[in-house]
Amino acid sequence: MGIEFTRSKRGRIGLEWEVALVDRRSGELTPAAPEILAKVGPAEGFPHVTGELLTNTVELVTAPHHIVRQATDELSRLAHTVIDIAEPLGVELISSGTHPFSQWFAQQVTPGNPRYEVLIDRTQWWGRQMMIWGVHIHIGVERRDKVLPIIDGLLNYLPHFQVLSASSPFWAGELTGYASNRALMFQQLPTAGLTPQFADWESYEKTVSDLLHIGVIEGFGDLRWDIRPSPRWGTVELRVFDGVSTAYEIGAIAAFTQALVEHFSRELDAGREIPVFPAYFHRENKWRSARYGIESIVVVGPDGDERLVTDDLVEVIARLAPIAEELGSLDELHRVHTIIERGPSYLRQLRVAEANFGSLKAVVGALAAELRDNTVTTLR
Repeated sequence: MGIEFTRSKRGRIGLEWEVALVDRRSGELTPAAPEILAKVGPAEGFPHVTGELLTNTVELVTAPHHIVRQATDELSRLAHTVIDIAEPLGVELISSGTHPFSQWFAQQVTPGNPRYEVLIDRTQWWGRQMMIWGVHIHIGVERRDKVLPIIDGLLNYLPHFQVLSASSPFWAGELTGYASNRALMFQQLPTAGLTPQFADWESYEKTVSDLLHIGVIEGFGDLRWDIRPSPRWGTVELRVFDGVSTAYEIGAIAAFTQALVEHFSRELDAGREIPVFPAYFHRENKWRSARYGIESIVVVGPDGDERLVTDDLVEVIARLAPIAEELGSLDELHRVHTIIERGPSYLRQLRVAEANFGSLKAVVGALAAELRDNTVTTLR
């Protein structure tokens, strides 16, 4: 089968932010999405606020933008629109890879959506465990022949992405020992997890055709890879990120992503090949960064060279700074240093729990304050 890739403007960015709805008093997840969407959803003139798999979740989706700050400003406006609707309901918003203590079996699947019904029917216990939240970043690519090489390059930085967004140290009230428990939960779905590496677009088309033929997927949206082509929008889509607490941090991660894509695009323009790591390095990098977070020693070269992920991040950010300046996102890119210095969300959550005698309700309260105030200084 032939897969057309929509023409898109190079470097345009779109953001998707999954946020969880929690009861203000108990901190538990609450199925308030239908009531909120009845006031601020697509049917009410808000096409960029939508439902998700579970009724405890809404997703905030931006229009395409050229500059990261424009996209995060829109995210902030959408978040505060939902906050204003949720407040009289006694509901607050948080975004983290997992909820610290709510139980998966107490959650409700959004009714009336055939795609969700098929997912749960097929995946059963694992599908019902998908009490997880993430951020998705779309970056426009102007030519189809660039898409797969750019994805190969981005896969080399998968642990960097995962470390910066890691926000799921707890699961159902237990300390998991992982910075991103979501990363390992999500890959239990049969079409989620690490992106296959393709030699060319025809190999990608053949894979999609085979999966459609044997009934594994019904459309592109069922391929829930960490990084994937999005032919409909003409983008590469990164889905590796845990839920991120603040638009401030999303801006940092988005600027890093946009600059990396532009870097790889320029390499291709110059006729240079993008390094390709063996698949087993990507798998190891994903596990290490999910387990150890900012303390991860990750593979940084196709020959197996290793380095502390934060040391590599500092160097990469310096190399990307001129590109980010051209793209108008240098300030946002430098926020990566703030995340490293103050700690990603998983570390901040652990500090709050320790400071409050293990109270995970306090962690939820701190997450809600971070999102509401758009600050990364609350969880310290």
